[in-house]
Amino acid sequence: MASLKKYEDELPESLIAEIENEMSARNIPQAKADKIMQRIISDYNNMKAEPGESVGIVGAESIGEPGTQMTLNTFHFAGVAEMNVTLGLPRIIEILDGRKNISTPSMDIYLKKPYSTGQDIDKIITKIKETTLSEVASEFLISIAESKIDVRLDEGKYKALGTTDVAFLKVLKAGIKSVSVSMSDNIVTFKTRSKEQSFSDVFNLKEKIKKVFIKGIKGIKQVLPVKTVSGEVMIITAGSNLKKILALEEVDSSRTVSNDIFEVEKVLGVEAAREAIIREVWKVIQDQGLNVDIRHIKLVADTMCQRGSVKGVTRYGVVKDKSSVLARASFETPIKHIINASLTGEVDPLNSVIENVMINQPAPIGTGLTRLISKQN
Repeated sequence: MASLKKYEDELPESLIAEIENEMSARNIPQAKADKIMQRIISDYNNMKAEPGESVGIVGAESIGEPGTQMTLNTFHFAGVAEMNVTLGLPRIIEILDGRKNISTPSMDIYLKKPYSTGQDIDKIITKIKETTLSEVASEFLISIAESKIDVRLDEGKYKALGTTDVAFLKVLKAGIKSVSVSMSDNIVTFKTRSKEQSFSDVFNLKEKIKKVFIKGIKGIKQVLPVKTVSGEVMIITAGSNLKKILALEEVDSSRTVSNDIFEVEKVLGVEAAREAIIREVWKVIQDQGLNVDIRHIKLVADTMCQRGSVKGVTRYGVVKDKSSVLARASFETPIKHIINASLTGEVDPLNSVIENVMINQPAPIGTGLTRLISKQN
């Protein structure tokens, strides 16, 4: 096996480890390995940002220009209700804006063996999918005179829940506490405690009863088992509940992901949220067939997470935290920022690009970064 120890001062340790693994797998001799390493070092040095280079502007241009070619579309999984996935420009916008309520939350759930081979997949689906009373009911009968609602259960769907009548009633009583609940011969009766109920009150109660949670994990509206290219069975969901999903022993927690950035941050921390931003933006760009260097996306993710929590690229997010008054004023609501800065006596050191452009002086980037001081005789 070729030794790469002499290159440890020229390349990052992680990159050398990756190269070593690849070379050992291919059994590359030392002489050939040295030639390969020289080419890698050359490419690595050429890809470094020069001192004073405006990486932010380059990153914005590199993402923004191909972003104009993105389509405005939503992908729908055929044959499954509510299984939509927002793609293209709308998805990029909701990620970079740092929106907490995204349009189509979803999860990619990977399973441990033997479930990843497809074994007992129906049991896993039943365990994960949120089931409401309306999904196991075949009929709702309203009696205005008696202020009651009879729910006839679908026998097959009710048996598929794998629960007892006692446990089922306990869940119903916990889900809706304003009425009395009883069950007889696959008919559940909900009766209001108040004798004077209008038609609208009873109708509203029926709609509330329909949504009573029965089984599964709240938030997971739909599930779809999918076989990957490698033959592994995974589950795609409509809806997300990362904390509860990761707690399941059948789930491979090291690979299961959610597309809800703020949920990832809450459950796994800001570093995981940064990785989620990179993966989600990168996925959209690849799906659109665009060519963007991932380092630009990483720079945006770093900017969004630099304060220890995820903040969108908006006036309420990263722009609000800028130290420069003029930089904040250049984005939106300039009068507000300038007045507030005047009232507090804030000083702008003019360290960045925007504020120097605004006052018509060279920006401290590129050749403008250096200052030459000469001593005159």
